[in-house]
Amino acid sequence: MSVVDCTAAAPVPTMTKEELEGLIHEGVPLMRNFGVVVESLGHGTMRLRLPYKDDFARPGGTVTGPAMFGLADVALYGAVLSLIGRVEMAVTTSMTINFLRRPPPVAIVADARVLKLGKRLAYGEILLFSDGDPEPVAHVTGTYSIPPHDPVSVAVSHYRINEAS
Repeated sequence: MSVVDCTAAAPVPTMTKEELEGLIHEGVPLMRNFGVVVESLGHGTMRLRLPYKDDFARPGGTVTGPAMFGLADVALYGAVLSLIGRVEMAVTTSMTINFLRRPPPVAIVADARVLKLGKRLAYGEILLFSDGDPEPVAHVTGTYSIPPHDPVSVAVSHYRINEAS
């Protein structure tokens, strides 16, 4: 049986929630105009909220796919930056969205997490939820390209890389 050290501090994101929200609103003005809010930020994770607006409605009384896709993209961007810091030129190289069910016209919440972080690529997933509903309305996977930057000192698995070597 292995022993888990419960006293070890959890890894801290490289940016604060406020810094990341400011960067998103400054660097991706569309998301600012959408009213996107950073609800929480962790080490390799991020939760965003897209408040519902009539502009996001589509026929059938649902939220438009492009608004949900944009939310997912920015959520993964934030999760990646929570690991590598302010590397603004990290960009989406691929993203796939699977719409699972029709969301009602309410706020959409995005839960993003990085699954693998390498030197040049990060891969993650995002679940999108209608506000107040525990069942996801969409599942998204994506890859971000990371340009050259200062070395990452903490791996996604939360084990510290030996900085003495």
